[in-house]
Amino acid sequence: MRVTILNGEPDPGSAFEAYLAVVAARLAERGHSLVHLALRDLDLKGCSGCWSCWVKTPGTCARQDDSERVRREVMAADLLLAASPVRLGFTSSLLKRAADQMIPLVHPHLVMEGGEMHHRRRYARYPRFALLLGPGADADAEDLALTEAMWRRTARNLKFPFQFAAVADRPAEEVADGLVASA
Repeated sequence: MRVTILNGEPDPGSAFEAYLAVVAARLAERGHSLVHLALRDLDLKGCSGCWSCWVKTPGTCARQDDSERVRREVMAADLLLAASPVRLGFTSSLLKRAADQMIPLVHPHLVMEGGEMHHRRRYARYPRFALLLGPGADADAEDLALTEAMWRRTARNLKFPFQFAAVADRPAEEVADGLVASA
């Protein structure tokens, strides 16, 4: 299985970064192909809301940054793992910025799905989605639950079937094995 990790940890020396490295190593040990994108090392300018990706350059962001690479790696994956610490009640701005730049992956046209209006698929296949949250010192159970709910909605809107969610408060090997078992 090909796994793309979007690492939203801003601090390369953090405990969450070390935890995520153990998860990645366990997945590699099990024979999975990994692409690990440390978002802090990429040039991601953020969505400007210009809608060019829907109107002028369909499927492609008009801004020149690393978002095209991120989208390419995401769409090549069987499983997308979005990973971030939770601080001030939500995931990092790095992960949020990367998610905002996924909008070219869907059409601007809307369809009814499950009694709700959603953007139409641009592609026939999308990766399954998994979420790994690092419980920051200021994150409580409600923060974690709300953050997971928000990412479930984001995954649904981007056509990524939500597969798995975990908090980095249990052994990293167990989380990695859960990722594989859920896929």
